Amino acid sequence: MMQGRSEMIGDAAGPRYSIDAVRYRPIAEARRQLADGNWLDLTIGETLRQAARERPDTVAVVDRDGVTTYARLDADTESVAAALLDLGLHPGDRVLFQLGTTREYFTAFYGCMKAGVVPVCTLPQYRSLEMEHFAQATDARAIFVQADCNPSFDQVGFAQQLAASCTALEHVVVVRGERDGCVSLAAAAQAYPIEEARVRTGDVAPNALDVAVFQLSGGSTSLPKIIPRMHGEYLGAVRHLSQRYDLTDADVTLWGLPLVHNAGTMFAVLPVTLDRRTLVLQSRLDMREMLELIARHRVTFTGSIGPVAAKLLEIDDLHRHDIGSLRQFFALASAEAVERHVGLPVGQMFGMTEGMVFASSPHDPPAIRHRTIGYPISPGDEVRLLVPGEEAEVAFGDIGELCFRGPSTLTGYVGDEEATAASFTASGFMRSGDLMRAHDIDGTVCYSFEGRIKDNINRGGEKIGAEEIEALVARHPDVADVRVVAMPDPIYGEKVCAYVIPQAGCDCVTVASLGEFLLGLGIAKYKLPERVEAIDAFPLTRVGKADKAMLREMVAAAIAAETRQTA
Repeated sequence: MMQGRSEMIGDAAGPRYSIDAVRYRPIAEARRQLADGNWLDLTIGETLRQAARERPDTVAVVDRDGVTTYARLDADTESVAAALLDLGLHPGDRVLFQLGTTREYFTAFYGCMKAGVVPVCTLPQYRSLEMEHFAQATDARAIFVQADCNPSFDQVGFAQQLAASCTALEHVVVVRGERDGCVSLAAAAQAYPIEEARVRTGDVAPNALDVAVFQLSGGSTSLPKIIPRMHGEYLGAVRHLSQRYDLTDADVTLWGLPLVHNAGTMFAVLPVTLDRRTLVLQSRLDMREMLELIARHRVTFTGSIGPVAAKLLEIDDLHRHDIGSLRQFFALASAEAVERHVGLPVGQMFGMTEGMVFASSPHDPPAIRHRTIGYPISPGDEVRLLVPGEEAEVAFGDIGELCFRGPSTLTGYVGDEEATAASFTASGFMRSGDLMRAHDIDGTVCYSFEGRIKDNINRGGEKIGAEEIEALVARHPDVADVRVVAMPDPIYGEKVCAYVIPQAGCDCVTVASLGEFLLGLGIAKYKLPERVEAIDAFPLTRVGKADKAMLREMVAAAIAAETRQTA
């Protein structure tokens, strides 16, 4: 087993840099997970140091602006770590991330890992409503922000305003740009020669139990909840994911989606250093560019979260592109259609930031790859399908709520004991809110996704809580009541539809007027309703609640009728 420069777990009684409001696993369980091979006794910063020692001149990351070798990334991030400590940050402190898909993300991320500083993985699209919440909930002391992420929005100015309104937020670190009064990541990366930086960071020695990052849930009822992911378990999950896909250091991954998400971290960020797998980045989704990058860099592995699969199916001259290096492709849906289109193995997968990932192997039969989401990536994962709201298991083959426990399962939402208590069964299984069905295919038990209990919308991989949007729409003076549901979309899978009961004497709000109002409240643009339906009264269930299933059927039927009319 790989070891870093510190003793890692050794005789430790727990994490080295404990954070209040985080639930940690008992040391005995940690040792059991390590012994079983489900965790790695290693930290994320050490994976980069080891990779640089073994392959200093190998290319780690490629983007449109150039390449970064392991040696260069190691030196730059060691300097960043030392510079963060010079700012007065300490191991265990939290910092907000609002960064896009560029090589500089790795400089910021691994710099934090080496300083023991914990990134809070937010999106550049988030605005004041979300960012103030995350800053206050985590007591974040700094924010990393990308200056050129959005040419029509002053991301750095926004970060400065956020820092002025949040007392704990002391530093703004600017990535891909500079601004007076802010710290430049580029300057921090060159502040120290590597050996001098190593002296400065030498006393920072987290272990496998320490928190590496705070990820965010796809919450259904409010702003996303905060999920701690620890070094050892996160690395163990990434190793299992790579093994499921038969990926090695000879593979080249292409990633054109957010790096900051759990999916980006597991498929792209951590395998660069853990598995020594070269990563090619695409800053914005463009299918023609994606195909060119596959050919240029001999990409062997990529996939679809959100609109990638749908847009790939629209390419009708795929035979003109050299994608012969690709060995496999993953998808959240439409695997059979994509496989038929690209002519290589495609399998569906499913993952939750709370710690459960299902996937199939490229060697599995099509029935598993196409009709199911596969099976748990870790041999330590346990799955139960329960009657929703109860603790009884459904019969094999019946639909039930996915409940799970295992080496990476959430220990508890940060600072939210109520949500934590509501999320577990009496026997310690995490309730997912997702409906699944078990199948036995050629002796392998695998699962198919059958819908959701939780009331959220999945817009191209970004989860939007329906109740969060309803509470904000209800503040509009012309709205008497509102229900928000998912409506089907051929590219993003789902978008937000708002069914609105107007105030007496008022016209129904429009998509444009409602969007302007909601943006004024400070929410991310991708959460805005993209269809508004006026309604006199909501259909009701037998217990008198608004029947959202019926509303979803109504908007789907309306969209289908409109599509037929324009065909």
